Amino acid sequence: MVKETPATYRIMDLNMDDRPRERLAEHGASSLSNAELIAILLRVGVQGENAVQLGQRLLTEFGGLKGLQQAPLQDVQKIHGIGFAKATQIKAAIELGQRLSKATPQEKPPISSPEDAASLVMYEMSALVQEELWVLLLDTRNRVISIEKIYKGSLNSSMVRVGELFKPAISRNAASIIIVHNHPSGDPSPSPEDVALTRNIIQSGKMLDVEVLDHLVIGHGKYVSLKDKGLGF
Repeated sequence: MVKETPATYRIMDLNMDDRPRERLAEHGASSLSNAELIAILLRVGVQGENAVQLGQRLLTEFGGLKGLQQAPLQDVQKIHGIGFAKATQIKAAIELGQRLSKATPQEKPPISSPEDAASLVMYEMSALVQEELWVLLLDTRNRVISIEKIYKGSLNSSMVRVGELFKPAISRNAASIIIVHNHPSGDPSPSPEDVALTRNIIQSGKMLDVEVLDHLVIGHGKYVSLKDKGLGF
């Protein structure tokens, strides 16, 4: 059974300004590091480590938040100081974050920039181990109607049937779309194939009277807008 850390390693022995819960209450959750946010879930540490140190060790073990998100529950609970209860709490928190990113269209503001669009998919797409292509369907006020997952696997302009991309847009009467796909390598730099595919999609959109607003490439915690770069547009 895991024991709580001795007094010299307890969160309560930190200065008040250094305690994660107090800092969250005073300055907001965004002011905390990933390890400190995890520490709030863990509550206590283990012999020789407070909860923040344990949280940092957990992140190091799995290569950061992305690795922790992808790791099976069984692997997380094997980490010294975690166990079944804490592992399920962490997985539950990650799932809540993922569900928030998929909030219903009524809860989402209009998309007014590439950053707005990227924020809707970044959390989930950054963790994908395979390349996927999604289409964001927008109404006349640039509000998200739905996010459609169209392709999974290696993508190139010859493999992607452009008609498949527009089928949901036509059936849902979308005014415009945003194409999004990920690079599992983590580098969001567009490839020549990405640019060629973008040109094909834009031309098809013009014929179908569905505007293509952008094509985003998602990496690990970052993205590239092909429209901003003038690639294919």
